Order: sequence, then structure tokens, then C-alpha cells
Amino acid sequence: MDRIREVFRTRKLGSTAPVEYTPLEGEVGDLDGDVDAAYDPPSMTSSTVLLSPRTNRAFADSQPISLFDYVVFLVLGVAMLWAWNCFLAAAAYFQMRFRNNKAILDTFQSSIMTVSTATTLILTLTLSHMQRSAHYPYRITCALVINMVVFILLALSTILFTDISAGVYLAFTLLMVLGTAVSAGFFQNGLLSYVAGFAPIYSQAMMSGQGVAGVLPAIAQMISVLAIPPKSHESQDDKAATASPKSAFVYFLAATVVSGVALLFFTIHLNRHNDKNHSNHPVADGLAESDALPPKKNLSLWQLLKKLPLTGYTVFFTFALTMVFPVFTQATFSVNSSPSSVFSRPDVFIPFSFLVWNSGDLIGRVVCGFPRIACTNPTILAMASTARLVYIPLYFLCNIKGGGAKVNSDFFYELVQFTFGLTNGYVGSNAIMLAPRLVSEDESQAAGGFMGLCLVAGLAAGSVSSFLLRV
Repeated sequence: MDRIREVFRTRKLGSTAPVEYTPLEGEVGDLDGDVDAAYDPPSMTSSTVLLSPRTNRAFADSQPISLFDYVVFLVLGVAMLWAWNCFLAAAAYFQMRFRNNKAILDTFQSSIMTVSTATTLILTLTLSHMQRSAHYPYRITCALVINMVVFILLALSTILFTDISAGVYLAFTLLMVLGTAVSAGFFQNGLLSYVAGFAPIYSQAMMSGQGVAGVLPAIAQMISVLAIPPKSHESQDDKAATASPKSAFVYFLAATVVSGVALLFFTIHLNRHNDKNHSNHPVADGLAESDALPPKKNLSLWQLLKKLPLTGYTVFFTFALTMVFPVFTQATFSVNSSPSSVFSRPDVFIPFSFLVWNSGDLIGRVVCGFPRIACTNPTILAMASTARLVYIPLYFLCNIKGGGAKVNSDFFYELVQFTFGLTNGYVGSNAIMLAPRLVSEDESQAAGGFMGLCLVAGLAAGSVSSFLLRV
């Protein structure tokens, strides 16, 4: 508990008071000596944790940990994935808009995922070749502004031109998805690279924020649906088309507010660190400008892949496999057909299932911040990522499109959802936080950007593969 209190103790800006360091159990070497000599990659175990000295350098733990900055990166993590989860959790509303066109109704989810991830991948690849001249705070700011514009337009679309055809609205929706994909590209490259220049605990804050971004949109969707119920109730097969446009309006407007709050917090953060003039060299509380990170080292993607093969594979495969869950979730109904049960309605059951998955994901991301639970063995993480393939046959045991379940239990289905999310958050977050610690100090931001590229590439591969699922 003393270490936890120390981590979250806020220091005043400009403080130069040293941080008391207590060696962790099983840790070797002396911070005042040669850190490189103390580092032995083959012997790295799960006892090497977030709050120990960063691999290959003593820089990170010389930084006092700021609670405000932790909150900033948490909020940025929320904003980073809120747009993505907003489109997923709003499945019931989109089903209502596309109900008159069966072809669109059956493929819109995969279409949204493919356009989003493919665009983000292309942009992230482009930005990855612009490391040396990168202005990461500017990229983050652009992402937030784009998201605000997109979700204002989506909110307006729920009350204006509501009689347009399903094909026209699909085109509009995919255009909005394209906008959020551009935003995500700036976010993935900018935020993951920017946070890699700070202590690892801030990376955990960002990853936890992404988990929160999955939980809150699902809650907001459920609340809006229950608060503004549909005018009529239809059979279970048709209930997906009963989501209220008013509830969707509130839901999309909330996404705009989230991006606005994140932009405000990030602006304050930049003012605190004077990053408007020193964007390439993040300065932590209590460190003089001369103590900041050295200039960034420009590495090719091939060089990064050779340095980080297992962590790159883990992030790629983890998030590629995760892309099957939105397809199954929007097509799986409750086995309880009782009309008196609110949660049996697809417009409630679907966002509730997203909530369960994202709750597991959030827990998986949060526990990575606890030293005894975090895993820093790249081999174990890669094996765990591959083992998650078992979830695909488990989903087929559930009540897909109301056709009957092999295991006639909503509890079983939600258990599959929860554990699939839990493993996604834990494995993916550990790998992303580990990567900057496996390279030298001047390569850390490039490693962070590379992890973002692997994540986006995994999402793109998973989205394309989702068309192959017969659900």
C-alpha cells in the first residue's frame, strides 16, 4: 500500500524533490550505477513491474508521478476508443435505420469495422514514416477536434432527414466512420508515441481509459434506450429495429462532450509541461528541460519488428481475434423470450452484452498496473494471445440470431463475453506497456508508435476476416 500511495502522490509543478526508491524483490543492479548492466532480457519475469526502473534507463523512475497527468492520460484513453465503441454499441439504432434493406442489415457491422480499420491502418502507416518530424500533441488535438465534428453530425442525423433510404444513410454512416478512422489514426500514432516518453504507469492509465471507453458507451446506450423506450414492441426477430432516434441523439451527443472534455484536459496538460514549444521532448513534473528525453531516433518498421517480434505479434493477433466479438454480439439474442423481461429485448440485451465484454476488458487493463499481476514475459503473452482462439467455437454455442443455443443459458453467453474481454485487456495492455521498456531510451517513442501500428493492423485484419463468419 505504501508503494501505491507513493505512485499516485501528486507533486507540484517544478518540484525537484527526489523520489524515494525502494528496490523490488528480485531486482538487480543499482540505479546510481550502470542500469544497462543490470538489465538481462532473458531473465525478465513477471516480477519486473511497472513501477520498477524502466528497462535500459533510469529516466522514468526519476519522474515524480502526477495524479493530474494520470487522469489526463486516462481521459485521453477514453476519448481514443469512445468513437469506435460508440458505433459498436449503437448497433440497435443502426439496425432500425437499415431494417428495410436485408443485405445492408446483414453486413453493415462488418462494413463499418472494415472501413474504420483499413483507413486507420493506412494513415498510421503513413504517420509511422514521419517519426523524426512528428508533433504528437498536434496529432492528438486534431483527433479530438475531428471526433467532435463527426458526432455532432451523427447526432443531427437522428432528427434530420430521417426518411432517407437505407443505402443513402449507409453512405453517410460510412463517411462518418471514415472521419473517426482518420481521427483514430492520429490518435493511435500520436498518443501511443507521446505517452511512451513518460513513465510506464501513464501507459497503463491510457489503456485503462480505453477500457472505460468500452464500458461507458454501452451504459449510455442502455440508459438512453430505457429512458426513451420505443413506441411499440415487436417480436424478438424484429425488436432490433425499435431503438428510439431520440436515445441515439443523446448517445451521439455524449460522444461529442467526451472529446471536448478530453481536449480541455489535454490543453491544460500541455500548458503545465510547456509542450507547445517542446512537443518532441516531454518533460515530467520536477524535471528540468535539460533532463527531458533526447531527440527521437528514426527507425524503420523492419528494424522495429526485429527488436520487438513477440510483442508486435501479441498486439496484432490479440486485437485481430478480438474483432469477432462485435459480429457475434450484435447477432446474439437472449434465450429468454419472455415479453415481461426488459433485458430480453435486443435493443437492451445487445448493449448489455457489449457492457459485459468491455467490463472484462477494463478489468484486464486495470490489473496490469499491479506489480504482482502484471506480466512482462513476451513469450507467455504471445502464447496467451494465440490460446484465445478457443472463444470462436464457444460463441457458436450461443443463441445466434435467435436460432437456438447449444448451451441454453444467458449466463454462459455473458461468461464467454466477460472472459474474452478480460483476456483482451490483460494480454494487449501488457504487451503495449512492455514494448518501450525493451528498447533504448531514444527508441521508446518509436516503439510506442509501432505498437499502435500493430494494434491497427490487427483490427484491420480482424475486420476483413469477420466477413468470413457465418452468423
